Amino acid sequence: MTAAAPPLVHRTTTAQLGSLTLETGAVLPSVALAYDTYGTLSPQADNAILIEHALTGDSHAHEWWPGLIGPGLPLDTDRWFVVCANVLGGCSGSTGPLTAGPDGTPWGSAFPRISIRDTVRAELLLADHLGIDRWQAVLGGSMGGARALETALLAPERVARTGVFAAPAYSDADQIAWGHIQVEAIRTDPVRGLGIARQIAHLTYRADAELNHRFGARQQTTDRPAEEPGDRYYTIQSYLDHQAGKLVSRFDPDSYVTLSQALMDHDVRRGRSQDLRRALAGAGGRFLVAAVSSDRLYTPAQVRLLADSLPAGTSFRTITSWAGHDGFLTESGQVAALIGELLAS
Repeated sequence: MTAAAPPLVHRTTTAQLGSLTLETGAVLPSVALAYDTYGTLSPQADNAILIEHALTGDSHAHEWWPGLIGPGLPLDTDRWFVVCANVLGGCSGSTGPLTAGPDGTPWGSAFPRISIRDTVRAELLLADHLGIDRWQAVLGGSMGGARALETALLAPERVARTGVFAAPAYSDADQIAWGHIQVEAIRTDPVRGLGIARQIAHLTYRADAELNHRFGARQQTTDRPAEEPGDRYYTIQSYLDHQAGKLVSRFDPDSYVTLSQALMDHDVRRGRSQDLRRALAGAGGRFLVAAVSSDRLYTPAQVRLLADSLPAGTSFRTITSWAGHDGFLTESGQVAALIGELLAS
């Protein structure tokens, strides 16, 4: 019998990083980031990798990106020091709407509007706090991919390699529209609206072919009271209600709005150049950009445009999956191979 793998050792810590001036000019007087670390930082601090989570993720990367972090895995903790921080504006230990504002009460909906660049600047302060001058790689998918991309643009000398999974150079009208209706649902009713926002988002995260195969038009036997005689409850409705309930139980509505708006505003061209190649010309290090074949949120063509516009030497790959946008989370084997390819470059 094969012995069970030892439990993955990780440490969760909170760093106090001082004040941060946002893109809008507003100042957060005191910024804290909760972060997890895996492995040991080398004496030269030259083995660090940063992982960026997606919209509703947290710093516990081993939970939402399983099979990638640990001894003998692509992010081998016997070699690499892996860091994952809860994003600025989040609700899992970092400064955000749930934390206290200047008057001592939670910011709530008064939390300042932040950008993807603001979140990256906070993480650069975290790197300073940890004594890391240069990340050997910054990796992320979806909103995490947007943050990884901006890291290589804001601090090109501090990133050796960047892995962008299922993320574009900028949010286009379609993504902004999906974000808008989710934000409006929450503003109408924070708790119920958060559940509705999650259901809307989940339909952009999964592909139609997968949902049709898994659920079809089957109905579910349930004790849920009928809203009217003959009311039917389909298995897809049950699935979406379950996804909504899970998020409502663990996530803050104001954080969801804050981060959704930041992702809606994501555009590497802003303040640089409307010519995408020029906007990306200053990106540092080597890039691997991967699209998901069935992604209907950030389509393969949109992700390919990013790869084609980055400096020469960028690798473009496709993750084959029928799961849709979430393929960067579900296709662990393919993602592991891509990370291995990038780290070997």
